[in-house]
Amino acid sequence: MGSRSRGGRHLLLLLHLLSLHSSLLPWAAVSAAGGGGSGDPYVGVTIGTAVTNLLSPSDLAEFLRAQRITHVRLYDADPRMLSALASSGARAIVGVPNDELLALGSSPATASAWVARRVLPYAGANSSTPGLIAAIAVGDEVPTALPSALPVLLPAIQSLAAALAAANLSSIPVSTPLPFSVVLDPFPPSQAFFNQSLAKSFILPLLSHLANTSAPLMLNLYPYYSMMQSNGVIPLDNALFKPLPPSLEMVDPNTLLHYTNVFDAMLDAVHVAVKNLNATGGGGPVPVLVTETGWPSYGDRRAEPYATRDNADAYNSNLIKHVNDKPGTPMRPGAQASVYIYELFNEDLRPGPVSEANWGLFHGNGTPVYLLHVSGAGGFLANDTTDRTFCIASDDADEKAVQAAMDWACGPGRTDCTAIQPGQGCYEPNDVRSHASFAFDSYYQSQGKAAGSCYFQGVGMVTTTDPSEYTPPQHCHFFLIAYAFSVHTELLVADKWIPRTQQWGLHTTAGHDSCIFPGSKLLSNVTKSDGANTTTAQTSDAEGSAIWRLRTGRETGFLFILRWLLSLSVVLITTNSNFWT
Repeated sequence: MGSRSRGGRHLLLLLHLLSLHSSLLPWAAVSAAGGGGSGDPYVGVTIGTAVTNLLSPSDLAEFLRAQRITHVRLYDADPRMLSALASSGARAIVGVPNDELLALGSSPATASAWVARRVLPYAGANSSTPGLIAAIAVGDEVPTALPSALPVLLPAIQSLAAALAAANLSSIPVSTPLPFSVVLDPFPPSQAFFNQSLAKSFILPLLSHLANTSAPLMLNLYPYYSMMQSNGVIPLDNALFKPLPPSLEMVDPNTLLHYTNVFDAMLDAVHVAVKNLNATGGGGPVPVLVTETGWPSYGDRRAEPYATRDNADAYNSNLIKHVNDKPGTPMRPGAQASVYIYELFNEDLRPGPVSEANWGLFHGNGTPVYLLHVSGAGGFLANDTTDRTFCIASDDADEKAVQAAMDWACGPGRTDCTAIQPGQGCYEPNDVRSHASFAFDSYYQSQGKAAGSCYFQGVGMVTTTDPSEYTPPQHCHFFLIAYAFSVHTELLVADKWIPRTQQWGLHTTAGHDSCIFPGSKLLSNVTKSDGANTTTAQTSDAEGSAIWRLRTGRETGFLFILRWLLSLSVVLITTNSNFWT
């Protein structure tokens, strides 16, 4: 998984205050150019594994399909993960961890063995998934994360490239993700250059090799850190791709090019630094691939005040739109870089600053940390483009804080919490988190899903998964043994899960046996009955909204008889069930 330590990865930027019209902004720079060298630019995601209860490889593959994610970056070459990804339709950059560089850089035979073991089964002539592996990323930010391995980094890249060529797989590029800190004096972009201690000894030979093999220059680019280290010189809006008045735009005094966002300025700084080294090769100009970029959704309130959900949403949503619009950069119009968002899941097991565990688009259980605004982005992250969103209690929130937030929602917040009172449809399961989720969603829906209406002092979270729909409990198995029923009666037992409110038996009484959340598609109508609100659910095979249905020509007394028969003939075995996920 490489170093992947966000904090301290960038050197403090050397910023210049310039003026043109009024004030011009100094910034840091990173990558651009077509994604990996050819084809349309794309947005992918990185997948780290320091996650509590990480999805199994097969579940992860299904998750990627559901979210229409077609490009991923892995930090190793785990065979289980690659085998699962083969069915997802995604293409993967596979990684070589930093601790393997010495062996690969010291022995071409070891590099050949690595390719045979890690690549050929998924990309060779006899592979059923020849397009699975998109590239190989050798190490991660080695100049800063493990400088002692720098002498063997380029030999490792060359040995792996030679092994791929020998296997007729030279179409798989081999490169190494570099930290942006190798670029110095990044603003204005026209005067950027590579760190002189690395330029001739490492970067120039690397660029020559990449040019000869048609491989991209991989760079990890973070406008977030550039802004944080600028001491207020870089406006937040520019780092988030939000427009500024022309008088506040960054202008390069040497080229008179206007920069409307930090990302493009960073890309052009890299272009200039590459050009200044005059690297040449048989493959033409070296394209730039952004192997990491992103924004944390949470951090220490004093030390990391800009690490918020709203800012993370704005950055990543606008980044996706920016790449899809293919504007390129002011210096290279139309030459848009492909990017990988860091990262798919919050890695809650990562040490370091608070923000280290909060870069993900999703929690480890698959619910979104925040809702990206990416409609019209070609279906990417499809489940987040829908208007059908809900607010529930966060899985890792303190129970006392959840209780306090629920008390506010049902009190000063004026939320109708009737449904979670004893005897009502959403009373079971009777626990704070379940009740709070209903109260939170009621308030969220009543506010028109307005920004901030699901915050609840940090204990609320937005999800696209309908809490009303029946979800499989963990490690739960059901065995139903029933007698056949007589004329006009058909008991349908599908391969579906018992609703969470029916976990202690099979209920048939209409009304309060299913808890329907206010924003659910299952909500068909709300009627007044004895002064209380009663919700009814639509049963649908497509929605998976019922475990069984009765078809009968007789209504009177039938349910009583059926309950009696079931009490004699049905064996229900439940082990270690948890119906509220």
